[in-house]
Amino acid sequence: MPRKRSTDDGDELLARLGSLTAQARERAELQRTQVELAIALQRGMLPRDLPAAPGLHLAVRYAPACHGLNVGGDWYDAFPLPDGRIGLAIGDVQGHNIEAAAFMGQVRAGLRALAFATGEPGELLARTNDLLVSLGSDLFATCTFMRLDPATGELESARAGHIPFVWATADGKSGVVDDEGGPPLGIQRGIEYPVTRHRLTTGGVFVLLTDGVVEGPSLDVEDGLEQVVHLAGIAAVAGLESQALAAAVIKGAENVGHEDDAAVLVVSLDRPGTGP
Repeated sequence: MPRKRSTDDGDELLARLGSLTAQARERAELQRTQVELAIALQRGMLPRDLPAAPGLHLAVRYAPACHGLNVGGDWYDAFPLPDGRIGLAIGDVQGHNIEAAAFMGQVRAGLRALAFATGEPGELLARTNDLLVSLGSDLFATCTFMRLDPATGELESARAGHIPFVWATADGKSGVVDDEGGPPLGIQRGIEYPVTRHRLTTGGVFVLLTDGVVEGPSLDVEDGLEQVVHLAGIAAVAGLESQALAAAVIKGAENVGHEDDAAVLVVSLDRPGTGP
């Protein structure tokens, strides 16, 4: 009798283990499917083509987070405006799930649509902010929007809670842009966003990025930005192509622990100017 009871207990234990294993496999498959769906949403909402203009060089890189369900809502965008200038945007939605990826699509679509009514960066961010507040979502987004005139190199920018961008010139100067930003989009109606003006120089670059490139468990944001400044400075002095710089910057995101999305947008213009 004791031997039979032991056998029965063993069979019951094996059955429970089998059931737990099957449940774990189902959860793992569901998680994998959710991650794949979120990544597909992200990639499907990013622009397939970048605008072209004489002397303008744009390069982008994007790396989705792949740790568990840490799939966020980073995005970049570049598109022609009705007046012939170029709109440039980069942003990050709060959260790491499918909802964040879907909200990213709403932000990007709203920003693009409103840009055809006003391309002025401060007004555009203010209108986009009011639109997002009206949607009643619990999510919010950070964003930098720029309006570039390819004919002159003149550039206007406004920032909504996003990390500042990096600049470098061919004469060896580089740094992080010191401008006044506003709060993230989608939190409070009626916010104003200050506009700053810059100029791209011959061989100079601007590097827009999300915090997944420069901040993480292994690196704080100040040190991360300093690394990008160093890379941008080398690229500008050496005359490296924007594609090479974008690849080097996104490669550096591996040093942060990379538990977040990472997006990079590099802008350069072969026109004379006076610097940022």
